[in-house]
Amino acid sequence: MATDNLYTFENPEYKKAYRHTTSHILAQAVKRLFPDTKLTIGPAIDDGFYYDFDTPKPFTPDDLAALEAEMRKIIKEKLPLERFELPRADAIALMRERGEPYKVELIEGLAEDAIISFYKQGEFVDLCAGPHVDNTSRIKGNALTLTSATGAYWRGDSNNKMLQRIYGTCFLSKEELDAHLAQIEEAKKRDHRKLGRELDLFALYDEGPGFPFFFPKGMVLRNELESFWREEHKKAGYEEIRTPLILNEELWHRSGHWDHYKDNMYFTKIDDADYAIKPMNCPGGMLSYKRKMWSYRELPVRMAEMGIVHRHELSGALHGLMRVRCFTQDDAHLYMTPEQVPAEINGVIDLVDKIYKIFGFEYYVELSTRPDDFMGEIETWNAAEKALEDALVSKNVTYRLNPGDGAFYGPKIDFHLVDCIGREWQCATVQLDFQMPERFELEYVGADGEKHRPVMIHRTVFGSIERFIGILTEHYAGAFPLWLAPVQVIVLPITDRAHEYAQSIADSLEAHGFRVETDLRNEKIGYKIREAQMQKIPYMLVLGDKEVDAKLVAVRTRTGGDEGAVTLDEFTAKIADERERKI
Repeated sequence: MATDNLYTFENPEYKKAYRHTTSHILAQAVKRLFPDTKLTIGPAIDDGFYYDFDTPKPFTPDDLAALEAEMRKIIKEKLPLERFELPRADAIALMRERGEPYKVELIEGLAEDAIISFYKQGEFVDLCAGPHVDNTSRIKGNALTLTSATGAYWRGDSNNKMLQRIYGTCFLSKEELDAHLAQIEEAKKRDHRKLGRELDLFALYDEGPGFPFFFPKGMVLRNELESFWREEHKKAGYEEIRTPLILNEELWHRSGHWDHYKDNMYFTKIDDADYAIKPMNCPGGMLSYKRKMWSYRELPVRMAEMGIVHRHELSGALHGLMRVRCFTQDDAHLYMTPEQVPAEINGVIDLVDKIYKIFGFEYYVELSTRPDDFMGEIETWNAAEKALEDALVSKNVTYRLNPGDGAFYGPKIDFHLVDCIGREWQCATVQLDFQMPERFELEYVGADGEKHRPVMIHRTVFGSIERFIGILTEHYAGAFPLWLAPVQVIVLPITDRAHEYAQSIADSLEAHGFRVETDLRNEKIGYKIREAQMQKIPYMLVLGDKEVDAKLVAVRTRTGGDEGAVTLDEFTAKIADERERKI
């Protein structure tokens, strides 16, 4: 780093080097306190760093506290980080001498003529490509912490030995660390897995890892989202289709998914023929278009699908609804003439923007370009990338470039939404594809009476419905807006004398299309209110003798607010407006 103004986390290279150095300080501390431990790998990651160790026993919270103290001691020792290189044979000999078999294995996987780099700080030496900061004193001892210790397989393979992984994070100031830790605590409170159980929405079981269960209240939430999706897509000129869950293996060879995705697919046999359970909806969309010959006058054709897909994910990668093996993708495939491409890209951008704003999400945009394993001709890719870039520029959308991260069949625009505590989630995508129409020989009749090849857009808005529900659950901390809340109103009579009136109130609200529960249990009203608040029900109607006599309802909100007594008609009009405006 040439100048002091580069020593900031606004510089991603310095941020990575800083956190990578901290992982080395952790490893040095482990070797000092637990000398029998064997080193493996320890990279910087998005929110900190980790290091994997082969240790005789799991690390305890007390061990982590001791390691933190030792790390601060190493920082105060002001040890320079010195890089040196060795030929492969000498590198292997050094790591064998130091008793590091995992490092030996890593070096043996390199070319015979490789020159191997190491970093040394005091007595500690680690196999490493770098980069690092120049001295351990660069790390702020009061702005680092070790967050957890967990199991991790060597090289991520469940057939290998289970190691101990220590996670940590570090910043340039204690204030930044404290803010990050506060965000972590808030995220724990909002964990969708915890809220899913407490609110009886959804769950995952050991009997089906990665295959989520949705319960009645979760289905209400899901159905409301899907109904909203259908309404908005109908307004935007989409037609809905449904394609099969299982299609023959040849189709996946034709689409290109076999060469690029077969390791993530599930297979089966039917009548001695090979079939695949679809990991994506695209090939079914191709066949749906191919069912007839289209005229240019009928284009663009916009086919949308709530398609169930299955993808094989490693068990260690599964995470609640955020990473599953079975999910519903809100796919759409748009078929158009080349001249229609700009308008259709703009239409998708507008639809995503409209829908995300309803949920209160901010977002940023990435343009991902041709990957190494691309399909088709470079000239076609260049044209597709320019079309996406031109669309973003024409709409004055600020975007980041993400080189080499496009799909194998085309470049893409990805939308990364930002939730209420600042976390980022990639959901919507727009992918421009000249390849699959060619592979599937899709055609339309042009104004000249000749057959032409359409251009295709793949796109999602929610992405995975399951994942989007997980994101929404954490974004709202389970307190969904009225239009999404599984139970919108609960009626709470104080005494038995109010039961009949309570039932009439519930019947009236249900007649207006609201989701209502009535709590007729012989419990104190304070207990009923607290339970309703725990279930995050938007409105509570408390009914005592006074309300029965005056034909009123006493309104409370889930946040504890007492809105006073109003007529049922007034309350119904208020929440009808709230539901209509989706606030």
